[in-house]
Amino acid sequence: MNQEPLPAALAAYAGAGERGAPYELLAEREDGTVVRCGEIVAKAHAGDSDRAGLAVRMRIAADEALAGVLLAPLRPEVGYLGGRPVSLWPYGAPVDPERPEDAPWEAAGRLLAALHQVPLHRLPGPVPPMRGPAKLARALRRLSRATVPGAVRSQDGVRSAAGTRPGSAVVPGPAEGRPAGDLVRAAARTLPAWVRGEAPAPRGGALCHGDLHLGQLVRGPGPDGGWRLIDVDDLGIGTPAWDLARPAAWYAAGLLDTGAWVRFLDSYRAAGGPAAGPPGSDPWPELDLAARALTVQTAALALAKSAESRRRLEDVERLMVESCARIASLPPDLEPQAPS
Repeated sequence: MNQEPLPAALAAYAGAGERGAPYELLAEREDGTVVRCGEIVAKAHAGDSDRAGLAVRMRIAADEALAGVLLAPLRPEVGYLGGRPVSLWPYGAPVDPERPEDAPWEAAGRLLAALHQVPLHRLPGPVPPMRGPAKLARALRRLSRATVPGAVRSQDGVRSAAGTRPGSAVVPGPAEGRPAGDLVRAAARTLPAWVRGEAPAPRGGALCHGDLHLGQLVRGPGPDGGWRLIDVDDLGIGTPAWDLARPAAWYAAGLLDTGAWVRFLDSYRAAGGPAAGPPGSDPWPELDLAARALTVQTAALALAKSAESRRRLEDVERLMVESCARIASLPPDLEPQAPS
C-alpha cells in the first residue's frame, strides 16, 4: 500500500507516476481530497462512497448529453488509490471569492435549468438518487456526535458548561436561552421524513446536482471557456428544487442580495427550469421546503464544526441557526401522499 501522504500520492497519480511533481492542494475534507497538478485535477473521494453510484455518475458526466453543463472527466472510469476512489478532471478556473459582485448567478441558473431538462432515458444507468437528503441526514448525525444537550449560556454567548463541549451558540431573540443544537434538531423535525433521508423520496424527478453552490462552478477548458458545474458526488434523480435551495436559503436569511437572487431565478426560469414556477409567479411554494432543508443542513454543520474546533459561531453561521429558530416554530410538513 502506498505510504505517501494522500495529497502527494494524488499528485503522483495525476502526473502519471512522476514522483515529486509540484502540486497545489485545493481541498482536504472528510468527504474528499483534491489536488491540482498542472492542468489536471485529481480527487480522492470519501472512503465510504457508494462506488457503484460514483461509477455511474462519472459516466453521466462524460456523456455528451451533459456537454456544456457538467465538466467532463479526463477518464470516465473511477480509479483507486490506497482503497479510495479517485477521479481525474481538467482544471477549470473557479469563481473568485474576492469579487462577489462578479459571481456568475445567471450562468448558474442556466446550467441548472439545462441539467434539470436532460432526458433521463438518454443517460447511462441505472441513475442513482440525488444525495441531498442523505447529506442532511449526515449533517444531523455529525451535530449529534459533536454536541451534547443541557449546556448553559456563558458570558460570551457560547454554550460552555462542565461536561459539555463549547461551540454551540445560544440563539438570541425569541429563542433566548435555548441551546442552538436543540433548535436545529427541532427545525429538522418539521421536515418530512424523506427530506431528512429517513424514508424514500417521492418517485420521479429530474437529474439534479445535489450540492449547488458557487464553489461548484468553474470556467471550463476549451475554446469557449464557459462556466461548467463540477463535483458529481451527489448527482442523481431527485427534486430539482433542491438545487435552488441554497441560494434561496441565503436570500431568505439576508445573505444574498435581492439583485443576485433575481438574476439567478430569472435566468433559471428563462432557460425553462422546472423547479420555481413560471416567470412572474411566486417561487416560494416550490422552493420553501428545500430551502428550509438546506438551512437546517447548513446550521447543523456550522454547529458541529464550531464544537469540534472549540470556536464561536461566525456571523453568517449564527444567521442560519437563527433561521432554524424560526423554522422550529412552524407546524410539521405533511408527508407526501403515495402516488396512486
